[in-house]
Amino acid sequence: MVGICGYGAYIPRTRIKVEEIAKVWGTDAGSYKRGLMLEEKSVPSPDQDTITMSVEAARKAVRRAGIDPALIGAVYVGSESHPYAVKPSGTVLAEALGSTPECHTSDFEFACKAGTEAMFVASQLVKAGSVRYAMGVGADTSQGAPGDALEYSAASGAAAYLFSAEKERVVAELLDTYAYMTDTPDFWRREHMFYPRHGGRFTGEQAYFRHILAASKGMMAKAKLKPADFAYVVFHQPNGKFPLRAGKMLGFTDKQIGTGWLVNKLGNTYSGASPLGLTAVLDEAGAGDLILVVSFGSGAGSDGFVFRATKRLKSVQGLAERTRDMLDHNKRYVDYGTYLKYRKMIIMNE
Repeated sequence: MVGICGYGAYIPRTRIKVEEIAKVWGTDAGSYKRGLMLEEKSVPSPDQDTITMSVEAARKAVRRAGIDPALIGAVYVGSESHPYAVKPSGTVLAEALGSTPECHTSDFEFACKAGTEAMFVASQLVKAGSVRYAMGVGADTSQGAPGDALEYSAASGAAAYLFSAEKERVVAELLDTYAYMTDTPDFWRREHMFYPRHGGRFTGEQAYFRHILAASKGMMAKAKLKPADFAYVVFHQPNGKFPLRAGKMLGFTDKQIGTGWLVNKLGNTYSGASPLGLTAVLDEAGAGDLILVVSFGSGAGSDGFVFRATKRLKSVQGLAERTRDMLDHNKRYVDYGTYLKYRKMIIMNE
């Protein structure tokens, strides 16, 4: 048995409402709330970045796993907002956990699916017997340009997963994986560009839906399962509308989609979007529940995973803060000027 032995999430408590952004740019907040089903998004404080959020989520994963972090043989961080251009985020995380020096570390990039890439490699290293425990993390800070549609949805957060082949520790068994990739340039950021660019409507049908639908169908065919077999399904969440529509097109119900659907109050967390949704599912799933997870990364591709919750899951759910509690409680709202300051979007002349 190979699967998740510990998981954790982190969501910044600072938030900005859709109405606050729309007021500055003279746009209709209702179009984002009704059309894309967005309400607010999480914002990192000045002392938070991809690394600090990864540390918070990873420590919760270790707590739930109940292991000595020195035994973690690999730590991978997937993100498109690594703080350094030439310095890995993973080394800082591994050091903070106490997993160094005998630990393989690397950073991953693949737009919004960098987190599931890290999870895939971590799980396969454990499956191959190369390491005893491996961690995959998806974390990001918002990258939307001021006034762009992404500014309403590109948020911040982190999700961390520890993988093990020790049956007595696994809380969610990994039954199978699948990948679907094409060269579809729907979203990109060149060297020295501060903000990413996207292809507008091209990012929908040709990118998101093409890959999410194909990966979901391929994953279910490979695992010999159908939509009705799953208790939960988690899709990448670029906005509130897309994952719900994709689920309906595939034959899933609102109940199956609902638990992992966080985007209405959180925004899209980029590399942590589908991994963060999975943490919310694991917070309430019961033994035997099947879970389908399908990510999406621009460029473009999707990773598919099928997990089955074990009896041990219930015993670890309360060992760390639940994702829904972070989502709904202890929030602190800021105005647009404070948001710009926190995101370091105000450039001062020296």
